[in-house]
Amino acid sequence: MAPPSRKAGRRIRVLLPLPLEGAYDYRLPPELAAGPGSFVEVPLGGRVSLGVVWDELENAEPIAESRLREVISVKPAPAMHANLRRLVDWVAAYTLSPPGAVLRMAMSSPSALEEPASASGWRRVEGAEARITPDRAKVLDILANHTLPGTEIARAAGVSMGVVRGLASVGLIEPALMARAAAFPRPIADFAPPDLRDEQQLAANALRETVISRQYGVTLLEGVTGSGKTEVYLDAVAQCLREGRQALVLLPEIALSTQWLARFERRFGAPPALWHSELSSRTRRVTWRAVAEGDAPVLVGARSALFLPFPDLGLIIVDEEHETAFKQEEGVIYLARDMAVVRARLESALCVLVSATPSLETVTNAKDGRYAHVTLPTRHHGASLPQITAIDLRQHPPERGRFLAPPLVQAVTETLARGEQAMLFLNRRGYAPLTLCRTCGHRMQCPNCTAWLVEHRAQRRLQCHHCGHTAPTPLACVECGTEHSLVPIGPGVERILEEVTELFPEARRLIMASDTIPGPAAAAEAARRIEEREVDLIIGTQIVAKGWHFPHLTLVGVVDADLGLAGGDLRAGERTMQLLHQVAGRAGREGATPGTVLLQTFSPEHPVMMALVADDMPGFLKAEAAQRAPGHWPPFGRLAALIVSSEDPRSAERAARDLGLAAPTGQGIQVLGPAPAPLSLLRGRHRHRLLLKAERGIRVQPVLEDWLARAQIPRDVRVQVDVDPVGFM
Repeated sequence: MAPPSRKAGRRIRVLLPLPLEGAYDYRLPPELAAGPGSFVEVPLGGRVSLGVVWDELENAEPIAESRLREVISVKPAPAMHANLRRLVDWVAAYTLSPPGAVLRMAMSSPSALEEPASASGWRRVEGAEARITPDRAKVLDILANHTLPGTEIARAAGVSMGVVRGLASVGLIEPALMARAAAFPRPIADFAPPDLRDEQQLAANALRETVISRQYGVTLLEGVTGSGKTEVYLDAVAQCLREGRQALVLLPEIALSTQWLARFERRFGAPPALWHSELSSRTRRVTWRAVAEGDAPVLVGARSALFLPFPDLGLIIVDEEHETAFKQEEGVIYLARDMAVVRARLESALCVLVSATPSLETVTNAKDGRYAHVTLPTRHHGASLPQITAIDLRQHPPERGRFLAPPLVQAVTETLARGEQAMLFLNRRGYAPLTLCRTCGHRMQCPNCTAWLVEHRAQRRLQCHHCGHTAPTPLACVECGTEHSLVPIGPGVERILEEVTELFPEARRLIMASDTIPGPAAAAEAARRIEEREVDLIIGTQIVAKGWHFPHLTLVGVVDADLGLAGGDLRAGERTMQLLHQVAGRAGREGATPGTVLLQTFSPEHPVMMALVADDMPGFLKAEAAQRAPGHWPPFGRLAALIVSSEDPRSAERAARDLGLAAPTGQGIQVLGPAPAPLSLLRGRHRHRLLLKAERGIRVQPVLEDWLARAQIPRDVRVQVDVDPVGFM
């Protein structure tokens, strides 16, 4: 007799966090329950993979029932919200990435899908009788209404663990599972509300009203450095808490934002949840789960936090919205600032873009009415903006072998004599950006990249800042063999430290760079030393440019203000303006002492230097817009880059040539290239670039898809698509 047939179960589509083109069909057994957003385990080839039950796709080609494989299990985790699934699909379509590759960013902690383990403790057994000593009585009193772990019981009662074990042995207490504690303390909206001045209050009111409305909106919050932008948007966070919704704050350097985190805790009485690459796997697991269950009311994170599973996101803050750190350059290439706007729309939430130096794209959107715009034009506490002056290095050259011009040396001398702090800014790590042989002229170059090796003299090594390749600093030239012939060319922060050590031997000095301040603990210690006046002179790279508040810092000297202006980058001037304006904003942030900023430059007549000296950011952006608009350059047109790379230089060149021959044509479309990338060798791969430029009203994604479909790309060649590129290396 044939066995009874088993009920077939229903067909579902499962998206896997792999670079696959779409969801796969599976059969859901009748004994399992799963709907869209459920996390499931499914067979894939010879292994088991996690995935998400995805929404039904129109016109999807179903596979035959006989080929369907069964779902293995449904994970005990909150289902992925429909809004996050829509974001995954939207980002995939916009960036031309496989949906599974985007999903992987939203499944960044697979272990969080398991049911969290409950800790065990001890509870009182009602009605049990045994001899009660004074120590036993203390323990029983503590356990009257609680279940606690043994060590905590002993500590609270002031007894030994032997007393606890004795109570268990006579049956007065018994093991029990404890209630799972909240992963994060809840910030209190009105714990310590600030006293906002009139213009801050008006800006805060505008943000608060949009949060209350529970409608989508984007607001540019623009304010000069030190104007209190953070307090204004924290007021919006407070309103979001009152509404019972979650808030996300994106910071460009979350691992280094110790002062910001301290300010948050003073305002709300509790720290926020954190999300960045330096978290342990356990912390990531706990945080991901808390976000998904709504137990993380406020999360502060790097760009990847945008893909966390918030069930009710009411507010997204993008602080320093102009920062290129929000651009993901590997894997799925996206700009978190723009994707934050998309997620806010999907969530019916407010997105606040915050900056003292907003990007031209954001300013244009505000001017055109797509974004609301609120401004804070003055510093708080009566502080004035710093006086910015350019030092013309043609008229005031540094002494031979040095890099600080006499006017800057004099200013530092006077600042230190007054007992104030000074900062020297140079956006170059290490000792020197180039090392060459004075005998044969050989330059020490990275074997994997088109880049010079940077000398780090303190560690006695040469390093590539693109791929991480390191080598000991040789005693002799590797080309001609001449000993002691290698000389450093140009300065890095270590070389400036060497110079100021000679000039100001009594000054207490500190280098702040990504290799000397590698994470939160080092950043907190550096901030403490500066705030407590244990440091007189700071030498820093770009990590000192944003977010720091040092009350006694009154002088900022920029060693090489021209550094970012070289090359053909579309946004070179804009980025240099933003960076130097932010650096200048570190000076004179308290009302008592005005700040001074000195820019060492060979081009004081450059529009960037003139705008900085005149404090005319709006005028600079107006001039930038006038230059870009006629040629349909962003934000008045669209760009998309194709980066062609291969370990074989001939394969890369041929593929780039073939893409060039297949380039699209038409009204409002232009293709530039192919051409070797400025970094033509990166991490061992030879690279070429093509740039699609289109008028603003043209959707570039269909054009790119058609273009790529018409070209034959060999297997050993990789083609990356970068829609809306912010860099061109």
